Amino acid sequence: MIGGGPYFSTLSLFVFLFVPSLPLSLFLSSQVEVYSVTVDCTVASRFAHTVMTSSAINKANASQEIFFEVEMPKTAFITNFSMLIEGQIYVGEVKEKEKAKKQYEKAVSSGQTAGLVKVSGRKMEKFSVSVNIAANSNVTFVLTYQELLQRKLGQYEILTRVKPKQLVQNFQIEVDIYEPQGIAFVDAYGTFLSNELLPLVEKTVTDNKAHISFSPTLEQQRKCPGCDGTLIDGDFIVKYDVNRATTLGDIQIVNGYFVHFFAPPDLPRVPKNVVFVIDRSGSMGGTKMQQTREALLEILKDLHMEDYFALIPFDHEITPWKNSLMKATEENVAEAMKYVRRINDNGGTNINDAVLRAVKMLINDRKNNNVPERNLDMIILLTDGMPNSGESHLPRIQENVRGAIDGNMSLFCLGFGNDVDYSFLDVMAKQNKGVARRIYEASDATLQLQGFYEEVSSPLLSEVDLRYPDNAVEYVTTNHFRQLFNGSEIVVAGRLSDNDINNFLVEVFANGFFFLLCSHLGPSEEKENNTAKALDLSLQYSFVTPLTSMVVTKPETEDGPGSPLIADKLTEESDTELPREVFPSLLLPGYGQAIPCMTTTLLYKVRSNTVYTHTAFSVC
Repeated sequence: MIGGGPYFSTLSLFVFLFVPSLPLSLFLSSQVEVYSVTVDCTVASRFAHTVMTSSAINKANASQEIFFEVEMPKTAFITNFSMLIEGQIYVGEVKEKEKAKKQYEKAVSSGQTAGLVKVSGRKMEKFSVSVNIAANSNVTFVLTYQELLQRKLGQYEILTRVKPKQLVQNFQIEVDIYEPQGIAFVDAYGTFLSNELLPLVEKTVTDNKAHISFSPTLEQQRKCPGCDGTLIDGDFIVKYDVNRATTLGDIQIVNGYFVHFFAPPDLPRVPKNVVFVIDRSGSMGGTKMQQTREALLEILKDLHMEDYFALIPFDHEITPWKNSLMKATEENVAEAMKYVRRINDNGGTNINDAVLRAVKMLINDRKNNNVPERNLDMIILLTDGMPNSGESHLPRIQENVRGAIDGNMSLFCLGFGNDVDYSFLDVMAKQNKGVARRIYEASDATLQLQGFYEEVSSPLLSEVDLRYPDNAVEYVTTNHFRQLFNGSEIVVAGRLSDNDINNFLVEVFANGFFFLLCSHLGPSEEKENNTAKALDLSLQYSFVTPLTSMVVTKPETEDGPGSPLIADKLTEESDTELPREVFPSLLLPGYGQAIPCMTTTLLYKVRSNTVYTHTAFSVC
């Protein structure tokens, strides 16, 4: 299963070879041998193209079933999957989801088996396929996916989780990065790298190119001399960022399309008025409550002097720390930390009244001039369960919150654990200029909470509207964004009507520390039309999306004809809405290949109070 989701380029490669009738250790050592595992990732202008190849041989005297399993980013899209068996290539075909499903059900009803396992992880989703291999035969699996990397906290990250489970004759990870703007830094490391393995990570960096490789020999992979255990078990991580001039972005044009990367450096952060709405119901007891307290204590330390904040713990009752927001002075923060240490779990879950109390507090404080007018208003809700006190009808809660907020503040929702209705929180956040995030019950939950806050704690701009000339652009992806946070990046792609364009005027309007909002764009009314466009693009360029599936027909065996394997792409909570991040990649066929340098004049016009400023520069 491949699905949409947040934020990193994350690749996990597992090779599980499974023979049902034999113990795992036996067939790994003497029945089936994985002799090659390679990962080849090429990144050009933030667009990652990854090919994963694994080859295995059945050394037994009887046929064996071999499983190929890969964990991949939720924001990635499979573009090809194929199997090479005895010189015959079996290639996947992308079809509309319903058509693929019918083909799959027809095979199952006739007694044939299919082999996809659909399991989601935090950042990845698993793609798994099996095939029956004859005695003394081999198979090569090739999986290709593409992804537009997202900038987070000032860097792009490629995370490769490698668990081959055995020594591999040919093991290799290769990452090539090409960024026309120039590369600011590159870092590569691994959680499994010992002092002996660390020197094997080779890194070469020039002005705009970087090459990272890791290729240990069979002996270097061993846990100990003469033993069969492997050291290769963990994460291989590459982080990098690009050079950013004092302009307001970078634009690249190729083959009649453009991509605009907008991450203006050195913008002052916008002070915020933030209300933390904290579930302290009985289900939050134990470790979850302890981790929440620990995270809040660290978050409070991170508040800036210009920020205003409030704490509203809730169960079946709503009990604010104060009746209004407080300035984040040292004294107020210290008092709030003492209060947080005393928060305990008890009672039911009244989400409706808790969030409405936070909205009312922000509105009243603005009305009474208790908070600076320039500050950005936001609410951060943390809950682990379903509403069971007060209003409990989910659509009505969403309606109440949306009506109260009325587009005047942002709501961020954190769903703690497996019992929470994440789709409810996700919709409510999106309706109110925010995002939702699942917090997994684990030892690092405190870090997950802190990490999310760090992402949204430094707003730079709100209501960002990027406008392009109508006479030069035929189509653009989403070009209105509710927020831009420090360390992130806005990406807009489009199709040009004039390939010989020399002057390309982009107007950027936004709310910020020194910005005035010029105009608002309302919510999109074209969801159905966009869905149809996305489906057409998915089929035309063979991407597995929430609207399509990939069908791979297994080779015929002695037991009968092969059965289809269905690769589905779902989002976090089976939401069928296509993530907007897919559009730049779908829009640009072939984008991500080496882009020749060209001179293009990019003209920005930004309203700064009442003064218009212009910046022109050349890009590649």
